[in-house]
Amino acid sequence: MNRKSLFVPGKRKYVRGQRPKVDCILCSILEKDSKVDLLVLAEDRSVFVTMNLFPYNPGHVMVVPKRHVTDIRDCTLAELKAIEKWTHKLLDVIDDEYAPSGYNIGYNLGSASGASIDHVHCHIVPRFINEIGFIDTIGETRIHVDDPAIGMENLKMRLAKKGKKKPRRHRDTEKRKK
Repeated sequence: MNRKSLFVPGKRKYVRGQRPKVDCILCSILEKDSKVDLLVLAEDRSVFVTMNLFPYNPGHVMVVPKRHVTDIRDCTLAELKAIEKWTHKLLDVIDDEYAPSGYNIGYNLGSASGASIDHVHCHIVPRFINEIGFIDTIGETRIHVDDPAIGMENLKMRLAKKGKKKPRRHRDTEKRKK
């Protein structure tokens, strides 16, 4: 058997715990610390939006309270409302940029849930029909077709244009309406 391999070593150090020497990566992003990658897409008084450095799929973003909070139950009403407001905005711009078939939206609270950062953040993960290929299944390797920095710039442009046209819904919603 002549097997080919595709290696994606970028996250290896991160998975093994070799991360920037900062107290909180998300707080450091907000503080524009040079030790971390800065992929901030937008912000308001309560929260900021950042691209995921190791995205599950193209357009994977996180909405993060500016205040360091480790449990969603400790978020203020203003923070929760801001997270929801940004989630709604982001769905529209991600729809326009990537045209996903659906979304996973939610929080990982605690290490048993898969949380690797102890700071509340809401993941918005675009999902695509047939996104799992044989490399995902056999090779346990994700292939990323979009650089998060480029995605950030494209989504920033779409956020700036938001409100100028009617939002498009993801494809599954369109099918259900027919």
